[in-house]
Amino acid sequence: MANDAKSGKSKVGQFFSGVGYDFKEIGLTFTQGDWKTKVSYLIMGFGPIMRKQFLRGIAFLAIEVLFILYMVGFGWGYLKDIGTLGTVARVMNADGTFSYNDNSFLILLYSLLTIILIFMFLFIWRMNVRENRNEEQLLAAGKSLGTIRGDLHSLLDSHFDKTLLALPVLGVFVFTVLPIIFMIFIAFTDYDANHQPPTNLFGWVGLENFKNLFSFGTTGLGSTFLTVLAWTLIWAFFATFLTYFCGMGVAILINKKGIKFKKLWRTILVMTIAVPQFVSLLYLNKMFANDGLVNTYLMKWGWISNTIPFWSNPILARVMIIVINLWIGIPYTMLITTGLLMNIPEDLYESARIDGATGFQMFRSITLPYMLFVTGPFLLTQFTGNLNNFNVIYLLTQGGPHSMELSNNAGYTDLLVTWLYKMTINDSNYRMTAVLGIMIFVVTAVISLVVYGMLPSVRDEEGFQ
Repeated sequence: MANDAKSGKSKVGQFFSGVGYDFKEIGLTFTQGDWKTKVSYLIMGFGPIMRKQFLRGIAFLAIEVLFILYMVGFGWGYLKDIGTLGTVARVMNADGTFSYNDNSFLILLYSLLTIILIFMFLFIWRMNVRENRNEEQLLAAGKSLGTIRGDLHSLLDSHFDKTLLALPVLGVFVFTVLPIIFMIFIAFTDYDANHQPPTNLFGWVGLENFKNLFSFGTTGLGSTFLTVLAWTLIWAFFATFLTYFCGMGVAILINKKGIKFKKLWRTILVMTIAVPQFVSLLYLNKMFANDGLVNTYLMKWGWISNTIPFWSNPILARVMIIVINLWIGIPYTMLITTGLLMNIPEDLYESARIDGATGFQMFRSITLPYMLFVTGPFLLTQFTGNLNNFNVIYLLTQGGPHSMELSNNAGYTDLLVTWLYKMTINDSNYRMTAVLGIMIFVVTAVISLVVYGMLPSVRDEEGFQ
């Protein structure tokens, strides 16, 4: 722990020293640079253009021109209202028409985009300063500068990775990074069904939504949140490890010497994967309903007098979900572990038998350590995936059964992700869904980081080998 703390402090120190070095280099470049470099601080690309580096200079200049046009014509109009997110909503005119004024949603979205573009522009401006310094140093050393042909060739050769990744990185930013940042900011607003722009604007409320999530009063969601969080963790644990060990057990049984028709058993299990999961889950939902196939035949045969509340009893519903998930997940684990079991050296088992080890002892000392070492990252992936396993829960129970004890449409089998979905679709409570999304990220990230550090494949790779 002490080493981790020192490492964290050293990384923080390296960051601030790097920032300080950057500021120092910017100052030195300006004071020691020629007049072309000094002008480039204001007019990007001026220095390279004057030194006949036209491709680089024009690129820097074009970026600056486009940035100024964006800020003057579009960005600043939204950025100036980010403090209030708008003050004048849509109003009806005397003639019955509507006048559209501020829109909180667009103000927040485009303001965030503008802020990000400002930081990107500052980064490119820093590249412009460094380019001027590098050119001056090359000329001072008597070396020649590059040519346009050389620059173009580098984009397809030494810097081809940047050329190839430019479009995917842009797509990740637009469709992944920007929505995540937008969601985080929504968590600090009152954006819900009663504040729908442009009719009703929403504004900043600070930490009120987070206080509401952890409040245990009559209007707070603390009790519901803890109930759903506890079930989410319980579900993820059992859904991951029961599936893992049962799938491994099935694989061991099928691979055992003397078992006939091995290919047939594997084929039967693989066939369950071929059936779309949503079809199986919806069918099972109907099968175990009060008027479903199971209750109908049990009553017909006289085994029960009243229907079994598979989906209306909280405890039974949770048990049913875990059991059904075993039927879905075991074939996947069986396929993965089958190949790994075949790679365990047979001489290890022969040596253990000679020493008088039982089957359980061989499993505990040979099979299980090897499997956990190889499949540790897979287990972690499965666990984090089950924390957000929307399909199994929603298609079987829709989060039910519900109770007056749980607020905001939460049910006893709801995971955090299904509760978030229901608050979004049914209640349009976007501010609390944003808060819940942040909490899902925090829970998943903390568990993943802690467990990752405990994996044998991470802690003791050399020792295992």
